[in-house]
Amino acid sequence: MFSILVDVTKCTGCEKCAAACIEANKLNPVEADIDRSSTKDGLSGRRLSTVLKVSENSFAKKACMHCLEPSCVAACLCGGITKTPEGPVVYDPNQCIGCRYCMLACPFHIPRYEWNDTTPHIMKCTFCSDRLKNGQLPACVEACPTGALIFGERTALLHEAHRRIKNNPGKYIDRVWGEEEFGGTSVIYISDVDLDELGFPGRDTVPITALTDPLIHKTPLIGLSVMGSMLGLNWIIKRRMEQIENNGNENPPENDKIRAIDK
Repeated sequence: MFSILVDVTKCTGCEKCAAACIEANKLNPVEADIDRSSTKDGLSGRRLSTVLKVSENSFAKKACMHCLEPSCVAACLCGGITKTPEGPVVYDPNQCIGCRYCMLACPFHIPRYEWNDTTPHIMKCTFCSDRLKNGQLPACVEACPTGALIFGERTALLHEAHRRIKNNPGKYIDRVWGEEEFGGTSVIYISDVDLDELGFPGRDTVPITALTDPLIHKTPLIGLSVMGSMLGLNWIIKRRMEQIENNGNENPPENDKIRAIDK
């Protein structure tokens, strides 16, 4: 399974990774730049990758984490979001019904809605799945000038992350973010500062999945129940309207009855 290792100590905040993402996804750079400053984390339906300042002198890339057990996939009612065997979590607009349950389910608050579009879709990083099929690196990894982003097999990158931590005592916090949190992610981090800004829980925090998993797994049933109720209500209203219309045709106005008697 493919993964990306982010070494926060090597990131300078140049945002070349975000610019490459905009170009690779054929997004409008002007609109994406507007959203960078107008949203809390810089992500939007027109900007799928961003760089956050996580401490006074440290920066980190933020985009879809491509979880190993994606809550967005579990919450999707119609297969609009799926996890591929290679690792990427991808979105199919042709299957999406616009319920936006994926946005509610994601512990990192990554999926965004195209609020400004007349035919809106859910937007998120796709791990450059199309580029991977062609043997190319993800655009962000290819554009990084400092080696802060490394692409490869997840197992190998976890080994590399732990090797760097072990061989550089005092440089890194002894933690690989994304190794186990939320069931593990395909984008993992090593850092010299805490990464609360990216949405990871503290070490003493009860994992959000322990609280949300029961609801997430019941979401399809809840959604289908709501849809069934709405269809039933629609049938009742339609039936009553038909009865009113039929009764109106069967009971002519009083004046028409009088004329019929006179005849």
